[in-house]
Amino acid sequence: MKSRQKIILAVVAIAMCHIMIVVLFGDNGLIELNRKNATHQRLLEDNARLTQENLKMYRTIDRLENDPAFVESVARQELGMVRPDELIFKFKSEVKGP
Repeated sequence: MKSRQKIILAVVAIAMCHIMIVVLFGDNGLIELNRKNATHQRLLEDNARLTQENLKMYRTIDRLENDPAFVESVARQELGMVRPDELIFKFKSEVKGP
């Protein structure tokens, strides 16, 4: 091979290596594409989860606005409320000694 052909071949080989490095590791390379795809998938999953949470909240709001039995249940569970005609019994728990 002539020295001129060797130089051209070396330049082409270096250029090909550079192109491969840019394709793999560049700003929009394959590694970045994989990272963006993973982020996109995570965002889709988060979006689906939030949609379900929103739906649950809308149902709860609707029940709080339209279902007196549900409002009573929430008041009893979360606020510890009782009706005026109810009696509350508190029992001491037994303390077991050695």
